[in-house]
Amino acid sequence: MKIAVSATELTVDGACAFVPTMGALHAGHASLIKKAREYSDRVVVSIFINPLQFENKDDLAKYPRTPEFDIELAASAGATDLWLPNVDEIYPGEVTKISAGALGDIYEGVKRPGHFDGVLTVVNRLFGLVKPTWAIFGEKDFQQITLIKSMKSDVQIIGAPTVRDADGLALSSRNVRVSDRNAALVIYQALRAAANEKSIDGARSVMAEVLSSEGSFTLDYAEIINENNFEKAQQSDANKRAIIAGWVNGIRLIDNMPMNGGAQ
Repeated sequence: MKIAVSATELTVDGACAFVPTMGALHAGHASLIKKAREYSDRVVVSIFINPLQFENKDDLAKYPRTPEFDIELAASAGATDLWLPNVDEIYPGEVTKISAGALGDIYEGVKRPGHFDGVLTVVNRLFGLVKPTWAIFGEKDFQQITLIKSMKSDVQIIGAPTVRDADGLALSSRNVRVSDRNAALVIYQALRAAANEKSIDGARSVMAEVLSSEGSFTLDYAEIINENNFEKAQQSDANKRAIIAGWVNGIRLIDNMPMNGGAQ
């Protein structure tokens, strides 16, 4: 695997698949890299902690950084190029942010104003430098991947299923900071309970009931949406998805699950 500090060192000729990350890699990232290899023999992985998507400077400072482990994981998962750009390369001058629009102001956007503007801005910049044919993103950040797909680009956006630990907790770089795993698991338990309900009203009810049973969990939002437009799902909608976000011991966690197996 080749390690590049600047985009000019990538020398990507022809098609490549791209996996943009913020580091602190785990098995979920490895699954994205492996999926990228299904599309191309050339797989570029970037590690860049994007300051524009952190509304809280303390959260940016606390974001986990594991460079040596990241290099090992990326290589073992099948990356051919690891790119480690600095802030000056990504943002060499005054930054013009891309607006995420109305979808960027709901759910995740309510608690994290401007977050998705920062995400779209950096993704657009990364795409411009790497010029990939495909880019792979995890569905755990479902609102994010929906917005990226809506952004004007020649890049084919590929979604990859959420990877979970054996107990069901969705893999996240933030998990290393979670001290009460049992409390964190209430999100997965609520999603599973909702998915087993046949009616959407029943699914919403049981999801709320499970989440309220865990006193150490502080809810931001829990809803079942039509994943095509993020409106509240109706019983007749074909593509329903439950989305949940909340806090456990000061750590914000998000997760989602398609409801097509139940809540019909």
